[in-house]
This record gives sequence, C-alpha cells and structure tokens, in this order.
Amino acid sequence: MSELNYSVEHLGLPAKDTIALKDWYVRTLGAKVRFENGQTPPAFFVELGGGLMIEIYPASGAVPDTANNGLAGWRHLALRVATIEAAQAELVRRGVTFTEQPKPAGGGGRVLFFADAEGNLLHLVERPQGSVFH
Repeated sequence: MSELNYSVEHLGLPAKDTIALKDWYVRTLGAKVRFENGQTPPAFFVELGGGLMIEIYPASGAVPDTANNGLAGWRHLALRVATIEAAQAELVRRGVTFTEQPKPAGGGGRVLFFADAEGNLLHLVERPQGSVFH
C-alpha cells in the first residue's frame, strides 16, 4: 500500500453575496482572483498568500450564528503573520473591525479573531520561534 501525500488546495466558502465577499477578500486580504465561472450568481476561486485558495460560491441557506467558534464543522481560517500588531494595524486601515484583544494560541503564540464581510470567522496567528509549528 502506498502512502498518500496531501496538500491543501482550497476551502469552500458559500456566500450570500459572492461578488461582495470576493471583493472583500481581494481588497482586505490582498487575495487574487484565479477563476470566475461566469454564471449568475458567479462563483470564484481567490488565492491568498502561500497558495491557499478559497472557493466562494452561492449559498443555499445560512445560519444566524456564523461567527460562533463552537459550532460543529469548520469554524475559522487562521492566517499566520510575523506580528499580530503590524497585521492588525494594516487590516484596520483596510476597514476591519477588531472586537477582542490578542489571546494565547493553542500550541504557543497568540491569536486575534476578526470576521469577513459576511461574518465568517478568521484569525491572525503569531507563532514564536522554536514553537512546535515552526
């Protein structure tokens, strides 16, 4: 039996408004549009730094508590940064509102949560040199 080698290509993100959410990721996180399907409403693949893509496609429904980090299922997208304060300052300049302070991260370091234009949860994560994740 051969070993399977996985790498993450993309995450799926159903959206109430695919165009507005795509625009938020491009404007706020510097994502690059890699694909648009040309349908109405359109679906997109946007690429973040490091090669991770997010597939933004039309949602068929929504739950009112999207940002609840305790709900079952995928709950947040962690974006590694060198320093939380520098990334936070840049994101504030780009219109992001932060409602919490940085807090300890599992495995060492710090995290700072925020939401995208539709309330989906993201966070910045800063890992110290020598952490188990470096």
